[in-house]
Amino acid sequence: MPRTFFRKLLTYLSSKNELDVVLNDEVDRQSSRDRGNHQCRKFIRRDHIQGHKRIFRDYFTENSIYPWNLFRMRFRMSCPLFLLILNEVESYEQYFVQRRDSAGRIGLSSMQKIIVSLRMLAYGVTGDFIDEYIRIGESTAIESLKKFSETIVSVFSESYLQ
Repeated sequence: MPRTFFRKLLTYLSSKNELDVVLNDEVDRQSSRDRGNHQCRKFIRRDHIQGHKRIFRDYFTENSIYPWNLFRMRFRMSCPLFLLILNEVESYEQYFVQRRDSAGRIGLSSMQKIIVSLRMLAYGVTGDFIDEYIRIGESTAIESLKKFSETIVSVFSESYLQ
């Protein structure tokens, strides 16, 4: 407890009621300050592998669920162009390389991070809108969009931006 608390305590020690007021004020102040320092987030097990498998099965297998023209309509580009961008972005920025977290769980694939970025750009949706399909959290989706945009400008600016 800070020094000011003890000064108040010595000042108001003359009566029991005043002491209670000072103690209650200090407890309220401490608890409100503690709440401000800690963010309470609930961990959601999103099953990233299932999200990657779903995307891959929907668009990239030989017998994919959705045809090429639907891929083009949804992502505003052809599938070969998407794969080219995927490879370039993955080789330039380590953020997009799939790796394990500190608990040993496999993280998001580069495909998931790039697709969430493209969907946010193509449709103008928020980060939490795509969570159920791609299995990615809102903060990660926003971070992916930022890193994807920076990487695209860095990698392709000389070739395509004039």
